[in-house]
Amino acid sequence: MSLKKQPNANKNYETERLIIRPMSLEDAEFIFELYNAPKFIQYIGNRGVNSLTDAENYIKNRFLPQIERLGYGNYLVITKEGNHKIGGVGIFEREGLDIVDIGYSLLEKFEGKGYAYEAAQKVKSIGMDEFGLPKISAIISKDNVSSQKLIEKLGLKFKKHVTLPGEDEELNYYETE
Repeated sequence: MSLKKQPNANKNYETERLIIRPMSLEDAEFIFELYNAPKFIQYIGNRGVNSLTDAENYIKNRFLPQIERLGYGNYLVITKEGNHKIGGVGIFEREGLDIVDIGYSLLEKFEGKGYAYEAAQKVKSIGMDEFGLPKISAIISKDNVSSQKLIEKLGLKFKKHVTLPGEDEELNYYETE
């Protein structure tokens, strides 16, 4: 199956309460804050973003190339009310996974309000409907129960445990049917 490529990789999307747009270099300060949040480090891992320059380089080297190549990738989640940058959501190519992976993270003060589900549901539909992805997977830390529930609510099913290359932690692996 050939994948559809979105001609405009800089397209913004909206949900009832959110604006979802591709990450850009102007988001470095936010990425620095999010990637150093205790829950991000606990459940996703330390990505070595220890300065604003690290955040800019992470965006330049990790986020932008995938968006330019595939048309989708990591998106910034912004509230319509108040225009707050609250998190990231995206579909990622990951070494060790055959199927692209959906992932998300919010600043802790915005958790528990349904934003992560709203954003992930939109990005899942973008991937499958606009880009023709036949399946989407998710990898989740075994002790991140709230994220496991969200992924199941999105319609992904637990399949097996996986350990990604260069990692020690065994993760729960989910995918769409």
